[in-house]
Order: sequence, then C-alpha cells, then structure tokens
Amino acid sequence: MRFLTSLLLLAASLQAESSWPRVLAASGLDSNSILCLEGASGPARDLGFRPSPSGESVEVRSVIDSIQPSLQIVWAVPVQVPRFEVPPQAVVFSRERWTGVPLAAGFRRGAQIVFWTATPLGERGYERYPYIPQALLELGALPKSESRALWAFFDSSYRLRADPDYLASRWRSGGIAALHIAAWHYWEPDPQRDAWLAALIEACHRHAISAYAWVELPHVSQEFWLRHPEWREQTAAGQDAHLDWRRLMNLANPDCSAAVHAGLSALLRRFDWDGINLGELYFESLEGYLNPARFTPFNADVRRSFQAQSGVDPRDLYNPQSPAYHLRDARPMQRFLAFRADLAADLQRQWLGRIQQFRQEKPWLDMALTHVDDRFDTSMRDALGADAARLLPAAAQQGATFLIEDPATIWHLGPERYEEIARRYAGIAPPQSRLAIDLNVVSRYQDVYPTRQQTGSELLQLVRSAARSFPRVALYFENSILAPDWPLLAAAASPADVQPLQPGEWKVTARATAAANYPGCALVNGRSWPVASAGKMLLPRGEWILSACPEPQAPLLADFNGELLSAEVVQGRLRVEYESQARAIAIPARRPEKPILLPPGRHSVWID
Repeated sequence: MRFLTSLLLLAASLQAESSWPRVLAASGLDSNSILCLEGASGPARDLGFRPSPSGESVEVRSVIDSIQPSLQIVWAVPVQVPRFEVPPQAVVFSRERWTGVPLAAGFRRGAQIVFWTATPLGERGYERYPYIPQALLELGALPKSESRALWAFFDSSYRLRADPDYLASRWRSGGIAALHIAAWHYWEPDPQRDAWLAALIEACHRHAISAYAWVELPHVSQEFWLRHPEWREQTAAGQDAHLDWRRLMNLANPDCSAAVHAGLSALLRRFDWDGINLGELYFESLEGYLNPARFTPFNADVRRSFQAQSGVDPRDLYNPQSPAYHLRDARPMQRFLAFRADLAADLQRQWLGRIQQFRQEKPWLDMALTHVDDRFDTSMRDALGADAARLLPAAAQQGATFLIEDPATIWHLGPERYEEIARRYAGIAPPQSRLAIDLNVVSRYQDVYPTRQQTGSELLQLVRSAARSFPRVALYFENSILAPDWPLLAAAASPADVQPLQPGEWKVTARATAAANYPGCALVNGRSWPVASAGKMLLPRGEWILSACPEPQAPLLADFNGELLSAEVVQGRLRVEYESQARAIAIPARRPEKPILLPPGRHSVWID
C-alpha cells in the first residue's frame, strides 16, 4: 500500500509539471485511477518499463499508432530515445515507425490504469502522442460526462451507400443534437434522392437529432449552374466562377434571385426540416484581389452598379491600359472592396428576411447563419467581403444563431484561439445574440505536427476550448472526423464538472444539459431519475448528487435534444420543462421508434 501511495504521489507531481492534466481534462476521462509515467523514472522501472541493457537508442521522428495505423504521425523535432523494454502485460500503442521501438504503452491493474510514454508529451500534450485518450479508453477508462448538444455538417455525397439509421445512431452517441444537411444535392426533385433524404431525416428524429437544410448560396446546385449560364458569377479574370466545389451564381441579378427563392421555397416544403442554415454567403477568395482567377463578384450587374457609383468599371482595376490599374492598391480598389462588403451584407440581410418569410408557413423552423470569422483574422473582410459586425444585429433580430467559422488561415493555431475569438465577438454582438463556433476538422495546408488533420488530443482540446468559450459548437464535417475520435467528442464538449464525494457518490455541476455516465443504477438527489439511457443520466443545468440506487428504475424518457430545465414524475406521468431553438425531440423509453416533436421556445409539457 505504501508503494502504491508513493506512485500516486509521484504521478500527481508529474502531472503538476507536465501536459498530462491538459490531455486528461480534454478527454473528459476519469483521471483518478490513471497512473501516468514517463521515461526511465524510478516508478517506471519498478513497473517494468526499463531501458534496454545494451544502451541502444533510436532517433524518433515518424511514429505509428495502433489506434489508427494508417495515419502519418510525424514529430516536429526528432528525439533520441532509448530502446525500452516493457512489462509483458502491457499493450504497446505507439512505436517508432521503422524500428518498432515502444514509445507508449499501458496496462490495467485492478481498478488502476498504468500508462507510460518514453518521452514527455510536449508542451500542449499532443505533439508526440495524439492518441493517448483513445488508448486509455481501450484500457477501460470512462468519460464522466458528455454534451448532448453538438452540431455537425453532413454532405451525403460522401455517404451514398450508408444506412441512415446506422449513421444517426452513431452521430447521437457522439453527442450530435442537430445535423446540417447539404441541401444543394436535393435542390431539384428526384424520387430516389428525395426518398433517401426523407429516410435520413426520419432516422435523425428517431435518434433525437434535428435536421437543418444547409444551403451555400451563391452556390445553388450543379444542375442550376448547367441550366443557367446567363446567371453565372464571373471572376476578375473573366471566367465563370466555378471555384473549388462551389459553382457561384449572380444573386445580384433579380431574375436569378427570384429563381433561387422559388427553388429554396420548394426545397423547404418537400422535407420535414427543423431549421435552415444559410452558409458562407459572401465572395471568393482567401487570396483576395491579388488572385484575379478567384476574385469575385465581376458579373455585369455588379460592375454596372459600382461604375454608377465610382465612375470605374471594376475590370479596369486589372487592365494595364487603364489609369485605375496603376492605382488599384490605393483608392479605387479600396472603394471596390468596401462596395463588395456592402453587397455581401445586403445579400445576407435580404436572404435572412426571405427565410423569415418561410417561417410563416413553417413557424418551427430555426435559423442559423454560418459566417467566417473576420475579428480574429481581420484580412477576411477584404478577402471575402465578410463583415460580422454589420451582420450580427440582423441575425439577432431574426433570432438566427450566428455560427462563426474558423478561417483556414488560423487552423494551425492552438485551442486558446477560441477564447480570444469569443472575447472579440462579445464586444460587438447585441445582447440577444446567439453565438456559436464552427470547427473545421480537415487536412490543413500549413506545416503542422504531429498530424495533418486535427485528431486525438489536439481535436479534443479544440472541442473543449470551443465548448467552454461558446454555448454551441458545430463540427465540419461528420465524415472528416476519424473513427477513433467519435467516442470522446461528446466528453470533450461536456458542460459539466464531476467530483467524487465518496465511494459511489458524485457531485455533478452542469452549466447546461449534460449526460452523466454513472456506472450502474443511480439516484439523482436521492430519487429515481426519469430521463436516462444506457447509463447516461440526462441532467439539467445546476448541481446534482448522484448515488447508487438499491434496484434499477425504468426511465420514462430515453433521450431529449432540447435544453432540459426540469423533469419529474407525477402520478406516473412525466412533466418536462425545456427550452429549444428548434423543435425539441423527446424519445420515449418504451416506444423509442415513436419520437415526440415538441414546439420551439420555452415550454412545460406532460408526456404519458
């Protein structure tokens, strides 16, 4: 016992001066039973992690991890590491790619997990061993609490043969409460595609996930682009604006705008949407006016309008024979950039108003506006025409969530950026604003280590920081998230802190609705709790004491995706008070195949 106590004290000392606390906190795992060891320390040697007697060492730069063997893991700076021997009961998770030298390993001893790494983790905790949380999960560590309120973007072109029910079940287990579905694939009616989308929305509802129509104006659809060459947007180079995957249309043209309005109205009527997300309605490109092949808008309508104001055709800014060309870095171009930002803001306000009109027919429709951040990276205004300060009041007035998109220029920065982004928006957002943050989980173009895409500890730290800085977190996109990350996303975003009080008793402090993963049957504040499923107790904001119950109690509600304010059983009936921006979805425990769609807003309802 004295030996174990000394090990735990050493582990506590190690964590106090290393990145282990950051890694464990971001993963949401119960760290009380995890012993963390590094290198050739005395306790590591005592437990069987010893340098080889030969004294051989290897230079480590490239690493392979059993959690995701196909992933390239590269350390920014090579490290000379001894060849270690590990105890026979240990599972080796991470090795040097070419020699197989063990770098991270662990084993379970009774209720305790012993985990060892050959080197320190690095300043942020993910520079060398991205998959420590996943390895601990495999060794039996459990998340203490989870969020049930994440958003995710979904593009069905990546999931053409997937079963909707399987997908929805997976998303909900990852904490997804709303799915933003790429609606441009369904702009024009098609019996087969429409049937699949209707089945997907039904599956989402069965798993307490709201379905939003995600539109990407001025991209409409591929077929719309092919049918209407006369309305295609133009670049400064005089080409049709087919940039990356988006095919941009000229929404400044009244006929084009009317046709898009009619198409969107039909799309919203054909499916049982819970909301609509107006995404990225501004211009291209990240290189700004220095790249004329991507710089928009240069359609005839915009050029005429700007020329009427300024006396300059925007094309002359790229014509060496024009006087404006020689001044394009000064007043004429700056006037056009300001005009462009004005136009983007006008279009955004116009389409927010049109969506508000659709709500007269479907009043339950929630609204979100995805808008690239231009407060942290201030170059976005001139690059894209994006100006959040001008749009925030309109979004707040319409009750739309303002979803701030992490721009590509800062994807290589650490998780602390979300706290700074939140601070900058707090100063310009109206009091009634609904702010959210969008994390782009993608392959990055910058030189980043140890992985090109955010995964493992890095992704979990990003999600944790974002969730603690914003009331809502969205993930772009569900197919880019690697399989090992899904089991811990909800834990990283958890709005609850869990403290053990005594054996079998927890104190849960929730800042918003959270699922507490209590092992076994639990009482909440001394009474049975009616909203639970598979060991997850769905708790409202507040402080709660969880303790063991004498015998299992059958819950009445298996899941709920709104903000739960209270829940109580009165004479066999469940009374729930909740708040929700979109329709809230309740899943009865006895008939989970029959979801109950409840109106948005703040309500108190009885559920039999």
